Amino acid sequence: MNRHPEIERRKTFAIISHPDAGKTTLTEKFLLFGGAINTAGAVKRNKANQNTTSDFMEIEKQRGISVATSVMGFEYRDKRVNILDTPGHKDFAEDTYRTLSAVDSVILVVDSVKGVEEQTEKLMEVCRMRNTPVIIFINKLDREGKDPFDLLDELETKLTISVCPQSWPIGQGYTFKGVYNIYDNQLSLFEADKTRISEPVIQAADLHDPVLGQYLQEKQLDKLKGDLELVEGIYGKLDKEMYLEGLLAPVFFGSAINNFGIRELLDTFIDIAPSPFSRDAEQRTVLANEKDFTGFVFKIHANLDPKHRDRIAFLRICSGKFERNKFYYHTRQDKKLKFSNPMDFMANDKTLVEEAWPGDVVGLYDSGNFKIGDTLTEGEKLQFKGIPSFSPEIFKEVENRDPMKTKQLEKGIQQLTEEGVAQLFIQQPGNRKIIGAVGALQFEVINFRLENEYGAKCAFRPLSYSRSSWITSKDKKHLQEIMQRRASHIGFDKDGNPVFLADNDWAINLAKRDFPEIDFHTTSEFRKAES
Repeated sequence: MNRHPEIERRKTFAIISHPDAGKTTLTEKFLLFGGAINTAGAVKRNKANQNTTSDFMEIEKQRGISVATSVMGFEYRDKRVNILDTPGHKDFAEDTYRTLSAVDSVILVVDSVKGVEEQTEKLMEVCRMRNTPVIIFINKLDREGKDPFDLLDELETKLTISVCPQSWPIGQGYTFKGVYNIYDNQLSLFEADKTRISEPVIQAADLHDPVLGQYLQEKQLDKLKGDLELVEGIYGKLDKEMYLEGLLAPVFFGSAINNFGIRELLDTFIDIAPSPFSRDAEQRTVLANEKDFTGFVFKIHANLDPKHRDRIAFLRICSGKFERNKFYYHTRQDKKLKFSNPMDFMANDKTLVEEAWPGDVVGLYDSGNFKIGDTLTEGEKLQFKGIPSFSPEIFKEVENRDPMKTKQLEKGIQQLTEEGVAQLFIQQPGNRKIIGAVGALQFEVINFRLENEYGAKCAFRPLSYSRSSWITSKDKKHLQEIMQRRASHIGFDKDGNPVFLADNDWAINLAKRDFPEIDFHTTSEFRKAES
């Protein structure tokens, strides 16, 4: 079956990194090269009036960090490029994991000064789980950092993936002169300019082309030749099939804040990155070129525009063609819905979508019909895989600080937890609301958004819990027994499923010993499989 030209045109990917590696800056520079914006400003910490295009939440502007996944699309070289810019902070790792389920490839940003960091390794593990193709961009070459060969060794050792450099730096820090594009045999000379595209590209037939001598000193040129000879001897030529299988990562060098080395990265990405192909559902594998539409919700965001109090579900299209005002089947709710105002995104700027294709991400205005992981089809009963909830590590009880705003608080807690900002557990007696999160920053974000978007105030009382497990049993009597005997440790998630809350691993193991008929699960994927 021939693939539709619109599917072949799509390149949908996420940019991921450890915090401060330059991920959001790189996203902005891609938009600059794609003509989606005219000028780019440097990322300034703690400056509310100087922030990147993809950071739109007020707390992101104040803190200078990304805490929500932004969706952006633009045209480049006759391709439709869809970027999902993810949170870099480890406290929002779960949002990033969900986003990785909605992309076809990844660009991983590494700081040349710090090298591979903890969050980089965790993100790469998720990519390896899905065999997601990865391109690595080593950033901040305008600073004094680690030796490029040492960085390549570190990438292979810590990320357990083979690498193949496709550009190579000439100097570093104060001696940084530019990059040589191995993929296209081009030399780009470095110009420190944060607001526009660096233009000078010298085409060279090979490293012996006399034109190179006009731009580099003999010593620099000799070192470049020696480095590239070593690179070819150690890493060889790029094997595109190994890249597409997630076994080999092409590596590029540059400086995102100075717009340098970006064109080489973007052009090669357009040439080799995969277009949408297939997605696994619980029932079968869905191919992108199938005639009937399918898609799944991987993110929900309330109050994207605080003035309008809207709630938007982000839908990744997997097959067929999505059309405005057409009825689609919501498989979990077993009902049909149509969407009169589906949206395309440029960060917080939205345009109306008449039709969209596999690989595209569409924003659907939602009145409460959607949860993360929901599937839409043209009638087939499907449920796409790979969007689990994970066991939180920090638990705090919600305390209402303004009884006059109780309804606003309850609505805000419900909507924010449905977005996936954190998880909500209800504990009886007393209908106690417990928020479970991966990191402390999530509570700061919830507090900020409750006050600024819902007009509600609350405090979070720390609890001793540090572990949680969804519990199931083939015999309902055994499930009732643990819920009665360990009532003070039982909460219910947003879907009403029982969860065992424990202070430590010892308490979990004790419960497993005392209740051998109960199955304990650390992610919600097990629950879905059994339901």
